[in-house]
Amino acid sequence: MQAVILAAGEGTRMRPLTANTPKPMLPVADRPLVAHTVDTAIAAGAEELIFVVGYEADDVRSYFGDSYGGVPVSFAVQAEQLGTADAVDAASEYIDGPFAVLNGDNLYDEASLTALFEAAPSVAAYRVEDPSNYGVLSTDGDTVTDIVEKPADPPTELANAGAYVFPAAAREWLSVPLSDRGEREITDVLARVIAEQTVTAVEVDRWLDVGRPWELLEANEWKLAEMDRRLDGDVRGDADLRGTVVVEEGAVVEPGVVIDGPALVRSGATVGPNAYVRGATLLGEDAHVGHGVEIKNSVVGRDSNVPHVSYVGDSILGSEVNFGASTQVANLRHDGEDVRMTVKGERVSTGRRKFGVVAGDRVKTAINTSLNAGVVLSTGATTTPGESVTRDR
Repeated sequence: MQAVILAAGEGTRMRPLTANTPKPMLPVADRPLVAHTVDTAIAAGAEELIFVVGYEADDVRSYFGDSYGGVPVSFAVQAEQLGTADAVDAASEYIDGPFAVLNGDNLYDEASLTALFEAAPSVAAYRVEDPSNYGVLSTDGDTVTDIVEKPADPPTELANAGAYVFPAAAREWLSVPLSDRGEREITDVLARVIAEQTVTAVEVDRWLDVGRPWELLEANEWKLAEMDRRLDGDVRGDADLRGTVVVEEGAVVEPGVVIDGPALVRSGATVGPNAYVRGATLLGEDAHVGHGVEIKNSVVGRDSNVPHVSYVGDSILGSEVNFGASTQVANLRHDGEDVRMTVKGERVSTGRRKFGVVAGDRVKTAINTSLNAGVVLSTGATTTPGESVTRDR
C-alpha cells in the first residue's frame, strides 16, 4: 500500500522551534518526529512513501532520500498551504490504487496502524473525554456513518485521529471546495467515501498529535521509554548510569555523572563531570552538559551548551543554544495550576503543572539568569547578567 505523509506545514504553534526547522523534523529520541510515523507505517505494511513537502522541504528530502527503510520514496510539493485535501491532491500524480494518508506530526502504535491498513477503507479513531476540538465520528458498530468537525455537542467520544486508508477512487475526489476557514479539508473527502462505501472506524490504542512544544516533550517521553539500554560511547570513571540509558558512539560521559533514564546521549555530546541527568531527556548531537548541571525531562538540541552549574527542567532548547553559568529554569507553579504558555499570541494551558521554558535556536543567556515557567525565548534572544525573565522575549 502507498502511504502519503503530510509534511508540508510550517508548524506555527511550535514556534520558535520551527523558525528554521519544519515541525515534522523536530527531534524525538534518535530521529525526527516524522521518521517515527514513517517507521510505524512501514512496519504496518506501507510499501511506498509519498511525502508532501513545502516549508523547509530540503530538510525532509535530504533525510529520507530516494529510499527509506527499504521502501521507495517520492516527493510532492504543496506550493500553498490550503489544507489537508489540497496536500494529498498535490501527491495525486503518484497515487495508484488504495492509499493511506498520515499526518507527519502524529504518532501511532504499530498494532493500531496495522489494523487500520487491514480494514481499508478506514479511519483511525481515538476515544477522548472532550472531542469538541476534533472531527468527531458517528458509527454503527464499526462502520462510520458520519463525521462532523469540532461540534459544540459531540455525538460520540470518537475523535478523528488523522489517519486514513482511502479507496483508489478517492484520488478523483480530492478537489473539494474551500471550507469556512479557507482550506480544502481531507474530512470532506472522507465524508464522500462514507457516503459511497463502507468505512471502518479503527480505534487506536495510542495516538499523539504533536502540535505544541509540550506535546514534543510528550513525544520524547513516549519514544525514549521504548529504547533498549546501550552504551556504545565513552563512559568514564565512576559515572552511574541507571535504567534505560543510551550513550551513542562518539558521546562522552565524564566521571561523577549520574544519568537516571530513560535518557539518550547522542553522538558527539558530552556530559559532566559531576552532572545529573534524569527523566525522559534527550541530549542532541554535539550538545554539552557541564559541571554541576542538572537536566530533568528535557530536550537539549544539537550543538547546545549548558556548561556551568545550571538547572533545566521540563524544557526544550533548540540548536546552538548557550546557557550562561548559573542559569536557572523555574518549572513549577506553586498555586497548583497548570503552567501557561503563549501560542500564536494566545495564553493557553500546557496541561502540565511542571513545564519550563522553550528556547529557540541560538538563544544565549548571561550568568545568573532566572527564567520563569512558561517563558518562550525567540530565535537569537539574549538576557543580561542577573536578569529574571518573567515574560516572553
